[in-house]
Amino acid sequence: MGLFRIFRKGKVDENVIEDDDVDAARLAANSELERQRAQQSDLQREIARATAMKIDAIEAAMAADIFNEPEPAWARKPRALQPATPAAASDEATLPMLDQYTTELLGDEDMPLEAAAAESAPIVEEIAILYANGQAEVAEQMLLGSLPDATQDRTVWWMLFDLYQVLNKQESFENISIDYASQYETSPPSWVPPAAAASAAPVAKGGYAGVAPTLGLAGTLNASVAPQLERLDEMDKKQPLRLDFSRVNGVEPEGCALLLAALKKVQAGERDLIVVGAAELAEQVRAILTIGNRDVGEAPWLLYLELLRLLNREKDFEESSMDYCVTFEVSPPPFVAPKKVANAPRQSTAATSDRFMLPAVIEGDITTLLGSIDQYASQAQALVFDCSRLARMEFGAASALQSKVLELSAGDRRIEFRDVNHLVAALMRLLGYADMARLFPHKY
Repeated sequence: MGLFRIFRKGKVDENVIEDDDVDAARLAANSELERQRAQQSDLQREIARATAMKIDAIEAAMAADIFNEPEPAWARKPRALQPATPAAASDEATLPMLDQYTTELLGDEDMPLEAAAAESAPIVEEIAILYANGQAEVAEQMLLGSLPDATQDRTVWWMLFDLYQVLNKQESFENISIDYASQYETSPPSWVPPAAAASAAPVAKGGYAGVAPTLGLAGTLNASVAPQLERLDEMDKKQPLRLDFSRVNGVEPEGCALLLAALKKVQAGERDLIVVGAAELAEQVRAILTIGNRDVGEAPWLLYLELLRLLNREKDFEESSMDYCVTFEVSPPPFVAPKKVANAPRQSTAATSDRFMLPAVIEGDITTLLGSIDQYASQAQALVFDCSRLARMEFGAASALQSKVLELSAGDRRIEFRDVNHLVAALMRLLGYADMARLFPHKY
């Protein structure tokens, strides 16, 4: 109305100007109030969103606690090791009792029903033959097709896990790990990278086969292990080395420092290394570590990281590196994938002698390999073949080796094949190895 009054009178009315100023001020005040309300609404929405995210995270953590096994807490007491089963003292040729982490394949009457049925199943035997003759892709498809029927028996799962590790198919391995954990409600196997190319070559192409010197540590890992670790310098550096931590039942900072230095020295020489019980030793070392506490020094922390690296547990390594960084306020060591390293679970008893390490591939003319086995047999009454690196045996070569084992088994000589992958174990059982030797496939 003030505007019409202006035009009607033809001049500006002071009262009109004052009314307009009030209206403008009121409008500005209303605009500012609306802006503040909008900001307050945005803030409330952000708070609500953050709260919802926090609730989701808590629910996810609760679900993980319910459906997954919890990670061991820092400074938790180490899990008690199972007592070793003493070997029979009446017979020097008797080998140690069964390792608690392996399954023995004997005659059908001595085997668990599930294992016996699995190993005698035609589909398992057919897959074993296909893989032995180099048809890994066909074997993979048959294993995948057999998984839906593998409800109680896990043999085809274990064979497929081994196949993916041999072929270095980590993504495929992790994909079936999810299905395996869901079906059996248990933790899936851990990924273990294949051996380095030089170590994986067959004997005819430079792959090593022969006795692997063994150094076993026992008791508390402390300053007293120094003389034992010094023996590493006396061993043939051209041969693979087997380090066995199975009987270590305690750790101290001084021993951690000595073992760390020894591991670094062995790997600097690019020597093939077989580590037994590294995961169990890592748990014992972890038990004396506390984030933010420097009392034990850096050596146990660095040994723990080194054991994780040898186990190729990169995720655990990275997480623990951050804890080390927080504790000592220094940069952690980088993760470098292990080379020429094979891992085996803790053994319940120590081997009676150094083991004969089989090569990664046994195929073609194996005359050289059989000659090395004869030499080993002439010096040892009980024969232990280490299969931790053995990825594949060709059918014909496996038959030739079976004939040699039959010859060596005369006179009730005890023979064992340890840490056999399930693809090879199925082939060995098909060819009758279990009738003359004890087979210990690695257990998932």
